[in-house]
Amino acid sequence: MIKRALYPGSFDPITLGHLDIARRASHLFDEVIIAVAYNEKKKALFNIEERVNLIKESLKERNMPKNVHVTSYTCLTIEFAKSLNVSSIIRGLRVISDFEFEFQMALTNRRMDPRIETVFLMTHEDYSYISSTIIKEIASLNGNVTPWVTDVVKNALNEKLLGREGKK
Repeated sequence: MIKRALYPGSFDPITLGHLDIARRASHLFDEVIIAVAYNEKKKALFNIEERVNLIKESLKERNMPKNVHVTSYTCLTIEFAKSLNVSSIIRGLRVISDFEFEFQMALTNRRMDPRIETVFLMTHEDYSYISSTIIKEIASLNGNVTPWVTDVVKNALNEKLLGREGKK
């Protein structure tokens, strides 16, 4: 039986912390599906298609394992997980404060389908203090985001937020 895991999130934009979680999960599962969630409550900088493309290009740039794939979805995460026949949902934890919300979601998902386990992976300490929101703020003020994102994401942020192409 193939062990397939879903790694859902908004990924607006994807960071090296997200990619670290995906890489580590790829060693635990036969297939890892990074799934970009549409959430109308969150005002995304990049639309779904842009985020999927940024992730695909980032996977190539970072030479990620071939068992990591990307898609998007618009329904409940647990319903999408069931439709893909996954055994686990991957969630990254950066700091202690993430745990309370993630724990609540894991219990809710377990109640909705007890066959799907939530697996928590701790983010590498190099990325534990950074978030997509902070990345966007740094980039919007022309700050250097190189330590936390791929070149393709850095260039997309530069173009979207500052209206210019190229590397900083």
